[in-house]
Amino acid sequence: MWALAAHFWPRYRHKAGWVAVIVAEVVVLAQVILGVILQVNEDIEGDRHQLYGFSAFASVGIIYAYRNEMRDRPYLLYCLGSLWLMGLGIRAAVL
Repeated sequence: MWALAAHFWPRYRHKAGWVAVIVAEVVVLAQVILGVILQVNEDIEGDRHQLYGFSAFASVGIIYAYRNEMRDRPYLLYCLGSLWLMGLGIRAAVL
């Protein structure tokens, strides 16, 4: 929600917001890596939970790829991307 506020109101455009976005994206990548390691070591069959994890992993890459095309609206890009990642995380947790 920080990125949405920063898109409309410049007073919310701080470096701390970008740090939070980067930390969240690194956590998504770490979860995917740890999930793969756990699946390989424990010989767990894949299911929809892994689908949502890899979708989140791909989404981080897609968000990063679009940053040049939306150079004039980066806060809106990261707002929508973060909401998408949140939805994938909630859906994966519910399964």
